[in-house]
Amino acid sequence: MTGTVSGGVRTVLRLEGVCVLLSSLIAYSEFGAGWGVFALFFLAPDLSLLAYLAGPRAGALMYNTAHSYAGTTLMLASGIFFSAPLAITAGLIWISHIGFDRALGYGLKYSIGFRFTHLGVIGRDPDNSQIKTK
Repeated sequence: MTGTVSGGVRTVLRLEGVCVLLSSLIAYSEFGAGWGVFALFFLAPDLSLLAYLAGPRAGALMYNTAHSYAGTTLMLASGIFFSAPLAITAGLIWISHIGFDRALGYGLKYSIGFRFTHLGVIGRDPDNSQIKTK
């Protein structure tokens, strides 16, 4: 599949995910609202997968919105700027989820289907894809 990273670059991007995850966990231990809250909301961004019921284009849009560092960065920055602990807690949980996903190789989705990500094709048979992306 074209349009995806591979080799050393893919490894670096996955290691970045590990670093984001570990950094956010350390920050959460200092600024978060307890590990019960963390566990309760850690998988919340994956609710965006429900948009795939409306088709791959809507699914990819919602998934990418919920799994982009842009939203988490704005959430954390607003929490710090406005002294809003709830926003800081939400931002740290959210960014740790994204780091976890990236570390596992789950990237942002293409609209051709859930399996097609910027980190490569995911699933049991990633080499059996003939679909090309731009």
